[in-house]
Amino acid sequence: MRRVVFNQKGGVGKSSVAVNLAAISAQSGKRTLVIDLDPQCNSTHYLLGDDSDLPELDISDYFESTLSFSASVKQASDYCHATLFENLHILPSNPEVGDLQSKLESRHKIYKLRDLCEQLDEHYDAIYIDTPPAFNFFSLSALCAAERCLIPFDCDEFARQALYSLVHNLRETQADHNEKLVLEGIVVNQFQPRASLPAKIIASLEEQELPVLKTRVPASVKMKESHLEAKPLIYMAPKHKLTLAFVELFGELED
Repeated sequence: MRRVVFNQKGGVGKSSVAVNLAAISAQSGKRTLVIDLDPQCNSTHYLLGDDSDLPELDISDYFESTLSFSASVKQASDYCHATLFENLHILPSNPEVGDLQSKLESRHKIYKLRDLCEQLDEHYDAIYIDTPPAFNFFSLSALCAAERCLIPFDCDEFARQALYSLVHNLRETQADHNEKLVLEGIVVNQFQPRASLPAKIIASLEEQELPVLKTRVPASVKMKESHLEAKPLIYMAPKHKLTLAFVELFGELED
């Protein structure tokens, strides 16, 4: 199973959603990989912590290898690294990966991530792909490589308007590049149940028959604490309401 977590809007919690679902997957016994495509490296820092702990090979090395026939040949698994958590691995990002975008586009390397994932399927039961907050080469590569797409959504009007453009881009990608890709659902993140606006926006999306998932992930400072400790919620605070919401979301997605 390959799941991409994607939204063109920043600040909606893509990395938090990807890493915490992946951690729950790993704890359930599945061999799980997080691929970090974002030059901001949020998922990488979330799982590996301080920069001194970053491994030598990362996603920029893989993409660089696709540009050079003279590059040393590596196995797909060589780019993946164990975390401190059982069954959970990461293919880390690097700020320099953004510098490769124009070269990769000009050389038509849009399916190279899919090729990599096909090789990694024999090593992992679940692959989660974290994307940059833009519809660019890297996010399109992820959509071409994935089987399922999960859209984190925060309930404000700007996010709602951006969502329509995102869904259009997703459907165009399905038609042109990856007919197997399924829009798995829109996950309402950082939800504030006592506010009236989120409920109105969610109702508007449901009226338009967009696939809003039932689980609501609440806003909580516990997420920032989890980032600071570089420890996913299921390991840091397994009984917290935010953790339980992610467990519920994972169950909804797996049903």
